Amino acid sequence: MTVSTQSPDPTSYVRPFREGSKDDKQLLGGKGANLAEMTRLGLPVPPGFTITTDACRYYMAHGENPAELDAQVDAALEDVEREIGRRFGDVADPLLVSVRSGSAVSMPGMMETVLNVGLNDETLTGLARKSGSARFALDSYRRLLQMFGRTVQDIDADRFEHVLDRAKADKGVASDIELDEKDLEAVVEEFKAIIEAETGAPFPQDPREQLRQSIRAVFDSWGAPRAVIYRNAERISHDLGTAVNVCSMVFGNLDDDSATGVGFTRDPATGATGVYGDFLVNAQGEDVVAGIRNTRPLPELGDVMPEVYAELSGIMDTLEKHYRDLCDIEFTVESGKLWMLQTRVGKRTAAAAFRIATTLIDEGVIDEDEALRRVSGELLTRLMFPRFSDEGERELVARGMNASPGAAVGQVAFDSEAVVAKAAEGVPTILVRRETNPDDLAGMLSAAGVLTSRGGKTSHAAVVARGLGRTCVCGAEALEIDEKERVIRIGGEVIAREGDVLSIDGTSGEVFRGEVPVVPSEVAQYLAGEVDGDAEDATDLVRSVHRIMGVADRTRRMQVRANADTPEDAARARAMGAQGIGLVRTEHMFLGDRRHHVEDLVLAADGDERQAVLDRLLPMQREDFRQIMEAMGGLPITIRLLDPPLHEFLPDLTELMVKAARADDAGVQRTEREQKVLDAVRRMHEQNPMLGLRGVRLGLTIPGLYGMQARAILEAQAQVLAAGGEAKVEIMVPLVSSIRELREIRREIDEVREAVEKETGSAVEVHIGTMIELPRAALRADEIAEDAEFFSFGTNDLTQTTWGFSRDDVEAGFFFTYKDRGILLISPFESIDQYGVGELVRIGAERGRSTKPGLKLGVCGEHGGDPDSIHFFNSVGLDYVSCSPFRVPVARLEAGRATLLEDEFEMHH
Repeated sequence: MTVSTQSPDPTSYVRPFREGSKDDKQLLGGKGANLAEMTRLGLPVPPGFTITTDACRYYMAHGENPAELDAQVDAALEDVEREIGRRFGDVADPLLVSVRSGSAVSMPGMMETVLNVGLNDETLTGLARKSGSARFALDSYRRLLQMFGRTVQDIDADRFEHVLDRAKADKGVASDIELDEKDLEAVVEEFKAIIEAETGAPFPQDPREQLRQSIRAVFDSWGAPRAVIYRNAERISHDLGTAVNVCSMVFGNLDDDSATGVGFTRDPATGATGVYGDFLVNAQGEDVVAGIRNTRPLPELGDVMPEVYAELSGIMDTLEKHYRDLCDIEFTVESGKLWMLQTRVGKRTAAAAFRIATTLIDEGVIDEDEALRRVSGELLTRLMFPRFSDEGERELVARGMNASPGAAVGQVAFDSEAVVAKAAEGVPTILVRRETNPDDLAGMLSAAGVLTSRGGKTSHAAVVARGLGRTCVCGAEALEIDEKERVIRIGGEVIAREGDVLSIDGTSGEVFRGEVPVVPSEVAQYLAGEVDGDAEDATDLVRSVHRIMGVADRTRRMQVRANADTPEDAARARAMGAQGIGLVRTEHMFLGDRRHHVEDLVLAADGDERQAVLDRLLPMQREDFRQIMEAMGGLPITIRLLDPPLHEFLPDLTELMVKAARADDAGVQRTEREQKVLDAVRRMHEQNPMLGLRGVRLGLTIPGLYGMQARAILEAQAQVLAAGGEAKVEIMVPLVSSIRELREIRREIDEVREAVEKETGSAVEVHIGTMIELPRAALRADEIAEDAEFFSFGTNDLTQTTWGFSRDDVEAGFFFTYKDRGILLISPFESIDQYGVGELVRIGAERGRSTKPGLKLGVCGEHGGDPDSIHFFNSVGLDYVSCSPFRVPVARLEAGRATLLEDEFEMHH
């Protein structure tokens, strides 16, 4: 059954739940949009309203609420009062409300909630009389004081927790629900005293003032450090703002026929079908997600409240069919009456995402294209992480809930500060807490894994860890975590101290002392060609990944190549599905034992010496290229001619000068070669070698260098063809900024090709193109295309020269300041700067094809393996992306998704 909706007032900052739908997330936030959707479906949703994200954005821009907001909130509150039959602030029968955040993009646990708003010393009496339970009313009041103090007034949460812990200790009980009316009266008075001491004013007794301050606190929470950190990590825009949902309170802590819980329509950890979740009898919602009480599995609600469970199961089935996906829900039972407080398409682990997608295909709920849309390259990357080995001895110390899969090994750390400090030193850690809270986000981002002694699969730790892709074990009850002494005990015995190593298995929930060896994941083995995805013994997960990879490969328009410099890399790339090599970096072939040959080339006194060095290099290069061509079996190979800053192949000037000075002081005579090297390094020293003698400039400065490489390539191709093999070769000239540079090198290559064909008696076909990696090259691409058969965008150097950034210096230096201050959400070397560097790619592509409509376009920077960048490259019309071999599967998947989502693509920072 659905309910009718009214046309909303477009000028209002406030929308009742009956106005709106799940499609209004940008305005109502995810929570508000889905509350509206459940109301439309006729599900039992408590009356309420949503303050739109427009109001939050106004608040962020002006530092105050819109002038009309208070009046609109009052009107909406009166509407709720009429619907529910109680009045806000009424002494005899008070209406209480919850105030909860809700952004357009789910940010679990990052922003604020205040429950029981409207309670004060007078309405407390009315609530007690109306409910028939003074204990319930006092419990609700202490929760308001605690949340309001922490959330709205920014009082240290531990101040309140210490009072509760002391009250339970004095009473000799373990949980809050065992405190009686007298105990709670004392707690309430202490909480009020804390608030007055910390703020200099009593707790506000005016319900409307409580509401105004709570709404403001939710707006402020959008800019809280943990929320900013989360958005940076998840690449969420800081400009979205949050909505505020004001909902009439229903009470899961009213009596023993009341409860609260969180559920999933499928297992968010594995994707298995069935009802999953947690609940607590006589509790409010925050008790479940905060993990302060260990919960009960949701199916047990059928034993405690069978009629409610049956109704809840039916609603969950309705929601999954309506949303056509895994849904998570929050619910409250008030004296046997079920109320739905939230639903959304649920967060899930990477393994669950792939399994659910293929299961829904088989169930006829979605088609293959939709399944591909619902996974991502980021999720696939997570499935490639290693797992624990089954072999060898392992010391199992505890078991908890398998909240987020994976294998994590690290040193024990008891707070976020310790985790972040260890991460800066490159030391992996396990964040160990009784239960996590939103302030632990920085530690969760930096930790290898998260371990808690409290909480279930829907606790803060579990939900956030799954969203971040962190391994997590929750509710390991055997562990006594002493955060003050910084030790973990079992039965009073210390089993680990800070700095000791633990291993946690987020798939099984097991906790081991010491380091457990890890082995490659089954998905990584499949993607490397070591496991057959169609084999009978393939696991469900491998079958799911294999199936969706097949959809991606059939769907994508762009090809995927690999950056590979050795036959081993080439073979690995082919196994992972690469359709060719987009970049062979020939300078990598001159490292190690061959480095001295480049030194000799630089030191050559005349043409004869230089030619002798080139003659020594020719057979080495020819063999390098032949082996790579054979490994690729006829797939196209783009070979970049030498492109090193020369300083990488020459000794450091400072070191040479120090060595020379010491020799002079000791009266030691330098050898002729030592003097030649010192003179050459002085002569060729550059202040900024990345912008100096490299690329095509090197080929023009050292006669015969590029000719030697071209001959090695073409002779290798002739050998492969003569042996009956296939070899498709493309020669790429690097760092071109002028058509004249390319013409000079092309003339040299063409002459070499004619000579090789004459000497070998066979025709060798080669395509000659260039890298577009300088802004001038992109701007003059129409001219450069006259002599180029293909372009490959070198986005790493294009980023450096567009931003004026030195990659190494930026990422090791001020980038962290830029990220913390929201100037850059992500490094432009990690994901393409679409409006700057990307615009040059677009210009280069358009102008190049204006000269040659069929010009082949690719990208060979590491951006070619970044999911977000791949969607941009697809929108520009590139023919292929090229990335490191291990990123090829991710690129294949995202290229398929990019084709499906092309019409929805929008440029973004």
